[in-house]
Amino acid sequence: MDTLIDDLVTANHILYREGVVDGFGHVSVRSATDPTRFRLSRSIAPDNVTAADIMEFDLDSEPIDPQGRRVYLERFIHGAIYRARPDVAAIVHSHSPAVIPFGVTGTPLQPVSHMGGFLGTATPVFEIRDAAGPETDMLIRSPELGAALARTLGSATFALMRGHGSVAVGTSLKQVVFRAIYAEANARLQSDAMRLGTVTYLNEYEAANTAAANDVNLDRPWELWKKRVSRPA
Repeated sequence: MDTLIDDLVTANHILYREGVVDGFGHVSVRSATDPTRFRLSRSIAPDNVTAADIMEFDLDSEPIDPQGRRVYLERFIHGAIYRARPDVAAIVHSHSPAVIPFGVTGTPLQPVSHMGGFLGTATPVFEIRDAAGPETDMLIRSPELGAALARTLGSATFALMRGHGSVAVGTSLKQVVFRAIYAEANARLQSDAMRLGTVTYLNEYEAANTAAANDVNLDRPWELWKKRVSRPA
């Protein structure tokens, strides 16, 4: 099996097992040989993804060889971000529950733990009403909405989508899976800490330095998570 496809299948299963996705959500990876193409599963629950479900898309988020397969409605998230961010090699879109309150309350999602340093000092929030008016279904169902989300993300590693979920980006599948999992963990920790009292967040230096330190150890959690999904649930 192609290693990149194998890792993409594994990433889908890890994100499900770690509680970031459920029946919904998706993860993609940019082609290793053609930066204008990316790989993404057909429309299927992440934990059910197999190598046969992986499809190739262009940066307009159109499938290269659909073969009658149904595609994710929100595939435009991926194509638009890959187009806007040449540095991005993998993307996760999820509805992980702990992050959603930070997109609807005006309370910024900020790193409280060294594992969340990649969040930086401010997490952007995408407001779909600004891009499409008040009458939407909250979904990124067009290239234009994908581009609007990409503009909100800017150069950040993670963005909230008000009332919907989030998007994480990375330079590899291992990195983006790490970020999606630890963004959810950081959101839970931050909510707990705020109930206890005044929170001391990581400053910009701590956030940058911890993110860099964690990035050189991505194989450690990846191999653990991969081992978990190789066992029966």
